[in-house]
Amino acid sequence: MLSGLVAKRLVTGLCQASWRPAITGMVSSRGYRGDAPDDNKFDLIEIPLPPWLEKPDEPINIKRRRLLYESRKRGMLENCILLSLFAKRYLNTMTESQLLQYDRLINEPSNDWDIYYWATEAHPTPEVYQGEVMDMLKEFTKNRNHEQRLDAPSLEYLEKESQ
Repeated sequence: MLSGLVAKRLVTGLCQASWRPAITGMVSSRGYRGDAPDDNKFDLIEIPLPPWLEKPDEPINIKRRRLLYESRKRGMLENCILLSLFAKRYLNTMTESQLLQYDRLINEPSNDWDIYYWATEAHPTPEVYQGEVMDMLKEFTKNRNHEQRLDAPSLEYLEKESQ
């Protein structure tokens, strides 16, 4: 157990360390450089992903569960929230053709930002992903009813639907 004086110094040191960079203006030399005008993109790493493969013999109930999971576990929070709420609303009513479109849309592109930009219409959607499901996603993204969408839905709704 730490003595009171040692504990006080430790806490004081941690507190000072946590606010010092903000006060002195120190900036970490590592970090995301984003779209800064002088960013030459040489520091970006592209990690190769296995190609998306259609699963034609996958049972539809397994496909729906897999797509629900994949909608919730994204590489970025924005898509986790957007796609999991979209899946909650539409996945159980999608036809096999729509499920295939959705599967390709969320699993073939290697960059989650692309999906986000297409859904928000910030960038044009490539022809291969344009279709009924993308139209549904774009409309859902507009959030015309001004729903609060701050987090992925809880999984409680799955228990209600499976009963």
